[in-house]
Amino acid sequence: MRFVVTCLAFTLAACSPPPLVVDAGSAGGGLGGFGGGVSAGGGTTAGGGLATAGGMAGGGFVADAGVSTTTIRVHYPTGARRMFLRGALAPLSWTAGVAMQQLDADTWVYSVPAHAMDLEFKPRLDETEWSKGPNYVVKPGETLDVFPRFFRDNGEVSRRWVDFRSTALNNTRGVWVYLPPTYLENTTFRAPVVYMHDGQNLFDASTAFGGTEWQVDETMNRTANDGFIAEAIVVGPENTAARIDEYTPTSTTQYGGGQGATYLRFLVDELKPAVDREYRTRPGRESTVVIGSSLGGLISTYAGVQKPEVFGNVGAMSPSTWWDNRWILGSVAGLRAAPLRPLKVYVDSGNAGNSMDDVTNTADLAQAWRDRGYADEVTLKYVVQNGASHTEAYWAQRLPVALRFLVGPGR
Repeated sequence: MRFVVTCLAFTLAACSPPPLVVDAGSAGGGLGGFGGGVSAGGGTTAGGGLATAGGMAGGGFVADAGVSTTTIRVHYPTGARRMFLRGALAPLSWTAGVAMQQLDADTWVYSVPAHAMDLEFKPRLDETEWSKGPNYVVKPGETLDVFPRFFRDNGEVSRRWVDFRSTALNNTRGVWVYLPPTYLENTTFRAPVVYMHDGQNLFDASTAFGGTEWQVDETMNRTANDGFIAEAIVVGPENTAARIDEYTPTSTTQYGGGQGATYLRFLVDELKPAVDREYRTRPGRESTVVIGSSLGGLISTYAGVQKPEVFGNVGAMSPSTWWDNRWILGSVAGLRAAPLRPLKVYVDSGNAGNSMDDVTNTADLAQAWRDRGYADEVTLKYVVQNGASHTEAYWAQRLPVALRFLVGPGR
């Protein structure tokens, strides 16, 4: 497993209906300069928790009726320790901390009359430890819940289930799980979940096809640090000897296949419930991603069409759009009306190699999503990587941009 990633220049061009075009040989990873504010006073080695809007005022300030307040709630199991804030706007400063009010064992609150501008801030534990990752930003009049970490720099990956049994498919497989650093340190943090196919290719070169892994854990650790991607659990069920059958929605004379619906039953009815039982997940569809490449991109697209109530965010990297005379295009064209449809869709390909990475068919797949009302850079992101062929190395390069769109930024 590699923990040093070479980051090359990743050139992005605007993507309207034309695709976003990036140069091959780019981005081993994070476009790290995109992640949030400058960190004050240290503690920038690994990213912070996911921030979400809430709805309560608290702390030492009591507002008059009609007075807008800005409220920050920090969730962290402090024990006997105390929580402080430093920030950019008075009464906060970057030179001395302001004590937060403790609401319960794991929640600390700070409220002030709303400033006229965004407030950049950072928690401090006992005025000795900065929270890790970029600064947080709260908008005027907003209540913001944050889940920081102060000590961990990296997440952990394991082959959590060696022989996960599927009754639907009547087989077993290994399942890999990556847990992000905030999840491991902060027991109040619940994480979104990314489901990725071909699990043996994601984390370890010794098990990956051709010896080239996707570097998923390296990418997630690095972007936890720079805030480029929100921290998430990644679940990677391995493929089996029946990969073609399981990853295809229809059967063909030449290749067989057609067990895709049964494979989705395995994901939805067997694997996801086990993950949600074992881990502190955010199980709703808005926090659940399915993504894969090649036939994994095909089955991910099918999952979005068939199970949007489960998989709200869909990623298809170099999908096998050609399968069964482009059957998947008709499936997308028949997509049910909102809200029974994916919230966000990511599609990409290269344009090189013997197959040209199926770039023409995949462009048509992106257009099929547009024809169903998906808008570029809002609910649809379409990327073509110049000079990229159909290989794990290029999927690893494009993964950070895909996950930033589907999971969201960390700050």
